[in-house]
Amino acid sequence: MNYETILLDITDGLAVLTFNRPDKMNALTTQMRAEITHAMKEAARNARCVVLTGAGPAFCSGQDLGDASSTGKIDLERSLRDEYEPMLEAIHDCPVPTIAAVNGAAAGAGANLALCADVVIASESAYFLQAFARIGLLPDAGGTWFMPRQMGLAKAMGAALFAEKISARQADDWGLIWEAVADDDFAAHWRKRAEYLANGPTAGFAAIKTALRGTYENTLTQQLKTEASLQGECGRSRDFAEGVVAFLEKRPAKFEGR
Repeated sequence: MNYETILLDITDGLAVLTFNRPDKMNALTTQMRAEITHAMKEAARNARCVVLTGAGPAFCSGQDLGDASSTGKIDLERSLRDEYEPMLEAIHDCPVPTIAAVNGAAAGAGANLALCADVVIASESAYFLQAFARIGLLPDAGGTWFMPRQMGLAKAMGAALFAEKISARQADDWGLIWEAVADDDFAAHWRKRAEYLANGPTAGFAAIKTALRGTYENTLTQQLKTEASLQGECGRSRDFAEGVVAFLEKRPAKFEGR
């Protein structure tokens, strides 16, 4: 696919997917959603870490209402089912670690697209906004699933009902994201984090994702069995063997990702 609304760079195991409609605050169109979905699948096959970020001052401002209205009556259910769901699942189900490097405004579906990633790193000037109630809607694109799990029901309810900006620092303090970083350090910081993941034990990272996400549905006994099964698989990997040898030899491990 020739991308027109995003950029995709894959170098040394690190894929950087950049939303590239800066004049529209990287608002999502039908074409853009299809390109993100395609690019995520491409990155999952060819990289060991994927970063999502935005060109210009915004991360993603959510649905491009101009794009939707140009097709006549907006069918929100169809759009969410046929376009958003595949895109969000491609991010959430990606077998390698994903980072949302939130460089600016993350609003509406753009905020929840960020929360779909494994780790969210935001610049201190960035913010998150569940703007849906302002136009008579509820948070979608996974917002009602991500927010209560990550910052609790009370904060999620307030964010949805009042539709007020949540600063990156607030989001960090509330547990909505992993960390907020000073603007001057932001680009170098998220890249360092991403390179660490891209050079790490990829299969082990996949097991971490599987185990942590399954914990909400499991009893303790079920979770212990899951841990044992996944740990057995990791223990048979070449990366585990290398990690042990590197530890004993007091040197950095050279993981192959398998």
